[in-house]
Amino acid sequence: MPAKGMNSTSASGFDVAVIGGGVIGLSVAWRARARGLNVVVLDRGELGGGTTRVAAGMLAPASEADAQERSLLALGLESARMWGAFAGELRDVTGLDVGLRTQGTMAVARDGDEKAALERELDLRDRLGLRAQRLLPSAARALEPALAPSIRLAVDFPDDHSADPRALAAALVAACERVGVTLRPGTEVRSLADVDAEQVVVAAGPWSAGLAPLPVRPVKGQTIRLRGAELLQRTVRFDGGYLVPRADGRIVLGATEEERGFDTAMTALAVHDLLRDAAELVPGILELEIEELVAGLRPGTPDNAPLIGRLDDRVVVATGHHRNGILLAPVTARLVAAELAGAPEEHAFSPHRFERAAV
Repeated sequence: MPAKGMNSTSASGFDVAVIGGGVIGLSVAWRARARGLNVVVLDRGELGGGTTRVAAGMLAPASEADAQERSLLALGLESARMWGAFAGELRDVTGLDVGLRTQGTMAVARDGDEKAALERELDLRDRLGLRAQRLLPSAARALEPALAPSIRLAVDFPDDHSADPRALAAALVAACERVGVTLRPGTEVRSLADVDAEQVVVAAGPWSAGLAPLPVRPVKGQTIRLRGAELLQRTVRFDGGYLVPRADGRIVLGATEEERGFDTAMTALAVHDLLRDAAELVPGILELEIEELVAGLRPGTPDNAPLIGRLDDRVVVATGHHRNGILLAPVTARLVAAELAGAPEEHAFSPHRFERAAV
């Protein structure tokens, strides 16, 4: 865990102290300030330096839809609809681009079993009313020529996009500074009792459970960042991984999903498996340069859906987004800012929902 910073955790005189300076915390702070609240952000390390730094940035509610998670799908679709305006507002306020790519997402099958699974996924999207198009291998390769000739089937999800989380964090930092949010990186909060703001937002990702009684756990993800030729226009998803292109030709290849506590070590096996599987679909990635190997921690919950809302009279929660933190940033920020301003909106992601289920 990051070392304790030297700054004071005092938040005296602030209406709101946001603990956690990733995309979720910064988005909340920005929106809370827009409601007239005096806000400070406290982060143990660099702003955007935790889970945000290693996120791939997929905005993919359709291709990740699960029939058993209708509420999460609805929240993801709502946030996806907000994303264009969210990115545009950040660009207008800061002049910074967040790397929003709207070319879509393509899911690809490598063999017969994966083809059958993808057919079932296509049927599910049809039943859920989500846009998805079945593509023969030749049609998929016409759209993405770098795909291997051996692919068996593809499905195009035109409404699933991506953004660059590192660029997004930089834009949010600039936007917060522009509107007068106080930012205190290198400031570790050991206890909520040490923070004397009127309201506190716990947005500390996988570290949130150390601050409040929340069922949040770290879920390790190992990723590879590649650079070189521009191989893909769309995000390409496959069984066990994804390739997310950036505008500058870089590609994020990920990711493992491991229950290993706060371990963030890269392993040779993960690197080998990710490169092997991805190269079966896009052989050209083996000619790219490995720019970075990085492992991060997603904040998971028992149902892998976020915890959003008031925990008690003083504490509001914005954590547990698992794989969907970048996607859900706009809607989370709106919901939390409304809660802080005394105008809560109804939704299905209360941090108390597991307490009710246990009764």
